[in-house]
Amino acid sequence: MIKMNDITRDGNPVLRKRAEKLTFPLDPKYLKVADEMMEYLKNSQDPKIAQKYHLRAGVGLAAPQIGLSIQMASVLVPGPDDEIIFEETLVNPVIVSQSVQVAALDEGEGCLSVDKEVPGYVPRYDRITIRYQNVEGEEKTIKLRDYPAIVCQHEIDHLKGTLFYDHINKKDPFSIDDNAILIG
Repeated sequence: MIKMNDITRDGNPVLRKRAEKLTFPLDPKYLKVADEMMEYLKNSQDPKIAQKYHLRAGVGLAAPQIGLSIQMASVLVPGPDDEIIFEETLVNPVIVSQSVQVAALDEGEGCLSVDKEVPGYVPRYDRITIRYQNVEGEEKTIKLRDYPAIVCQHEIDHLKGTLFYDHINKKDPFSIDDNAILIG
């Protein structure tokens, strides 16, 4: 079971490296990693388990965040009534198209690997199409918008060695395109 002390923190060089592509069939150790990353997300979103194990809630976890420089990220996005909007482990994900429309979370973004609050808007694409493989190696293409699209862009950034605050305007953290959508 992944716990908070297993999460790689900002400052560790693995978070700034471009992660390696995976080949299929996946090594059994990477299948276990995929299961453990999704288990962390589920546990972190369950208030009783999260409190018991002192887990910070997360909707995404990329392999570099647990010290592995591989192109794998798990995403678990709940909806307003706790139904799951998007649940998948993405292997070798690539954004193949994106909208012109910019969006940002109205309260900014956070990250399990960043222990401090970094205020500011993180401009992202409102709609994206991602091509990836699931853990069985099946090629998938999915279109996402709004919050799930932002979550996936955040996780894919981890696979490129980018952290969310790299996107924040350093001079004016809360400046954003006039036509941007703020998602809250």
